Formats: sequence, C-alpha cells, structure tokens
Amino acid sequence: MAVAVATGVVTTVAATSAVAGRDDQRGGGFRRDDNRGGGGGYRGRDDRGGDQRGGGFRRDDSRGGGYRGRDDRGGDRGGYRGRDDRGGYGRRDDRGERSDRAPIKRLPIPPEVTGEEIDADVRQELMSLPKGLADDVARNLVMVAQLIDEDPEKAYGYSRVALRLASRVAAVREAAGFAAYANQKYSEALAEFRAARRMSGGVDLWPVMADCERGLGRPERALAMAGEPEVQKLDKAGQVEMRLVAAGARRDMGQLEAAIVTLQSPELASSANHPWTARLRYAYADALLAAGREQEAREWFAKALEADKDGATDASDRLAELDGVEFVDAFDDESEAEADDAGDEDDDNDNDIETDADLDADDVDDENDEG
Repeated sequence: MAVAVATGVVTTVAATSAVAGRDDQRGGGFRRDDNRGGGGGYRGRDDRGGDQRGGGFRRDDSRGGGYRGRDDRGGDRGGYRGRDDRGGYGRRDDRGERSDRAPIKRLPIPPEVTGEEIDADVRQELMSLPKGLADDVARNLVMVAQLIDEDPEKAYGYSRVALRLASRVAAVREAAGFAAYANQKYSEALAEFRAARRMSGGVDLWPVMADCERGLGRPERALAMAGEPEVQKLDKAGQVEMRLVAAGARRDMGQLEAAIVTLQSPELASSANHPWTARLRYAYADALLAAGREQEAREWFAKALEADKDGATDASDRLAELDGVEFVDAFDDESEAEADDAGDEDDDNDNDIETDADLDADDVDDENDEG
C-alpha cells in the first residue's frame, strides 16, 4: 500500500478493501473501507468498529470516489482565531509555544522524510510560517499521509503535533480532520473540517462533513446538507460523493427504498467508467440486495466488478457469495495439514514408547521364569 504526496496535502494510493468502514447493510457515506468493499462512503468511516484504513486528503480523482478535499481557489488561509474573535476555541499560536500550554510532545520521524514530499500548494500555505517551522509541519503531514491507512492512531498523533504547530493553516486543519475521521472521532473531525472550510472558503469538504453527521448518529442532518446550495458548487465527483452520503443517511433512517432511488442517477446509468463508477454501482447493488432484490443485485455487483480496475471493492466476493461459491483459505489448510502431521508423529512416538515398555516388561518376565 503506497501513499503518494501529490495533489493537495496527500493522495492515498491504495486499493480499498475502507478506511476502514460503515456497515454496508446501511450503505452510502464516504469511501468505506471494510470487508464488504467500497459500498460508498469516505474511506475510513467505520461506525461499528471495523477496519478503518481510510483517509488521505484531497483524494485524487483517479481513485474511486473522486474526493478532492480543499478548494485551492478559495479564500484567505491565514489568521484563524478560533470560533470567533471573542473567544470560542481561543486564539492559537502557530509556533505551539505558549506559557499556558504544555510542551509539544514530539513523535519520531524517519530521517528520509524531509517534508519536500508535500504538494506545492500545501507548501505555499506553509510559507506563512518561518522556514524551520514550515519544514517541521510538512514532515508531520507526510507522516500522517503515510500512516493513515496502516496505523490511523499513529497518524492521528502526528496530526495533533502539526495542529499544535500551525493551527491557522487550512491544510493542517484538514489533515487533522481526516486523521480524526479515520479514528472515528467524528465530532472532532467535523470541527476541524468546519475550521478548514472557513479558512479556505471552499465547499469540497461538504460531503465528508455530512458523513461526520452520520457518524454522530444524525443522519437527518446529513440528509439536510445534501439539499443545501453548497452541493451545486461541488464538482461531479463531489456530487457523487454527496449522493452516496445521502443514500447512506436514508439507510441509517430505515428508508431503504428511498436510498435505492437516491442512488439512481445519470452517473449510475452511464456506461462510461469514471473513478467513482465502481463504488456507486456497488452501493446500488448492496442496497438492492438489502431490499431482497437478489437478481438485480447480482447484475449490479457484476457491473461494479467490471468497472473496478483497482480492486477498490469486494464485488467479486459478493458475486461469489450470491452464486454459493465458498472460498477456502489455502494457508489454513496447510496449517491444519501440518497439525495433523505433527499429531501423527506424536502418535508414532507414543507407540514406540509403548513398544519399548512392552519389551522391557517381557524381559523382566523372562528373567523371573528363569529364576
């Protein structure tokens, strides 16, 4: 699993199994990463404690889902003072050194991580900081990107360091949001996304903010966000993500048929293969299956598999399940065979011991007879 620091803060280059996610029986939401594959939802969401190998910031549209994160064109990125000028979150010091705050607990960073891996537009944001501090923040952001799939808890730790160092940088707030999101800290993630959005002025975080509402058990709020004017400002990929979130919210509310209708769209009907196509088809197939429409579900799982060039979903497994095919783990078979062989050897040894004991007893009997 590789992580390339590219557009925005990072682009996560990985086949989804997330992260790492919401139960697919509920569907929708941002790219889930769970054992059911990409049934929609941001990779990383996991309301029920499953694998949450998700995250990454400013998703590249070449990865299924097309989440692009921040809008680079939007607004002033400096001078964030917290919730408002009267207090709220309170003014933060970008240098992380205030007498009323505990010292920053640094985390180890490999020497080969220089911070130069970070994308140019994020580097541009960091230029508002002294160079040494900017490099320090960049290195921590790279660590977040590298770890968020494999070890989201550690990624979260590095995001907190970056946040202490430069909390008035939109890219840092966004990274902190995704790290919190990957760890199911949805309230914290939502706060960070809101802060990043206020700083940048963009709308690209709108779908993942709505999905945080789902994670907080407020699907009705996510659904309301799907009807806000901000959705019309999203690019096509963002609008598809919002549709997945809305469908997931419908399923959260027990409105399965409404979820199916929500997913029915020109993007779903299109024969073209876009980055979001496999996930959208998969989410639709999963919703159909939940509604008991098995034959239609099989058809759409097959379509999802056809579009899934990167293995972002487990559509092939779902098809196999519907066809009654049972997969056997070869490694488990080998382990069982080795255990059986070991058991046979033990039996042989026991037999040898018994045979020797019998011979010894026979010798004693012979001696007694001679005596």
